[in-house]
Amino acid sequence: MSDLTLWMSALLAAAMLVSAVLSIVTARLPLAILSAGAVSLFASILFMLLGAPDVAMTEAAIGSGLTTFLFFFVLGRVGGNRHG
Repeated sequence: MSDLTLWMSALLAAAMLVSAVLSIVTARLPLAILSAGAVSLFASILFMLLGAPDVAMTEAAIGSGLTTFLFFFVLGRVGGNRHG
């Protein structure tokens, strides 16, 4: 593993940790959903960097894309009835 790959992996791991902590501690649901999606996006970039493009594409499509969309869809469906 080259030095550049090592530094980029460490930077992506740090970004994943910051996003994960942000998704846990925030009280705003849309920000928590976006932060959780960012964790998956950073993980897919890390998988690509480490030489696993099939895992990276699956993580990006399902982990980051579909799951984030589903969370926002459900939030939109339940969000209107929350105060009524």
